[in-house]
Amino acid sequence: MPDFPLLPDPLLPRLTRAVQGHDQTGAPVDISVVEERPLTIFLNNQEIVTAMTIGDYPEYLALGFLRNQGMLRDDDRITGVDYDDDIDTVVVRTERQTSYEDKLKKKTRTSGCAVGTVFGDMMEGLEGVTLPATELRTSWLYALARQINTLPSLYLTAGAIHGTVLCERDRVLVYMEDVGRHNAVDKIAGYMLRHQVPAGDKILYTTGRLTSEMVIKTAMMGIPVLASRSGFTAWGVEIARQTGLTLIGRMRGQRFVCLSGEDRLIRDADMDSVPDEDGRSRRKGAGA
Repeated sequence: MPDFPLLPDPLLPRLTRAVQGHDQTGAPVDISVVEERPLTIFLNNQEIVTAMTIGDYPEYLALGFLRNQGMLRDDDRITGVDYDDDIDTVVVRTERQTSYEDKLKKKTRTSGCAVGTVFGDMMEGLEGVTLPATELRTSWLYALARQINTLPSLYLTAGAIHGTVLCERDRVLVYMEDVGRHNAVDKIAGYMLRHQVPAGDKILYTTGRLTSEMVIKTAMMGIPVLASRSGFTAWGVEIARQTGLTLIGRMRGQRFVCLSGEDRLIRDADMDSVPDEDGRSRRKGAGA
């Protein structure tokens, strides 16, 4: 297992491109912009989806996508994960024979940036989900927000990107970024599957909106807490309440709103030590 924390590398040359333009005064400028490239995911001999992604950690993205779609089961034995950089393709192989023709016919285009896709019966997969009754201390939330806002990232280098962070108590474990928040969370899921990371004591932090897709994927991963600087959708809140997920949004400085799973919260933070945030503060992770 890689050493924690696993963080973005904004210096990887293949993730950004230098582009010339002009600013509001007409002066020439050189800026870095995020690259997008297609990644086609196969499960055994079946093509599942082509996702637009920045191209880092393709194996984690493929594993996490298939796991979050219910196409990889808990008892599946994965015999290979092969990435071909020349044709931007990942093939995940399992001991079990798989066929998802019917499932692939039922696609839902999601609200995520870069347009995510979920298949058929993801909601049905939530019926047996039971999230652990772990505690969540507000001191951890504030400490994590401070750390995440200052970590190296592609967002600070080029913008136009979302981040998802796997945390344990007040510690950052894995930080993934992508043009769509759905890809970033799938990379986290793939990392956890690949390295058998337990989910019951973890917190998932996302820079994007708390939509139904984000809530479903977090619950499917078995993570009991989802937090964000951004806001909520009504369906996201409804699903969080149905699954018992703690859902926290609008985290800015000392402020946040909890719309589900309040029973896990322990308000232990010394508010005098938590700086508030004004309009001039750097707003990392807006996805712009």
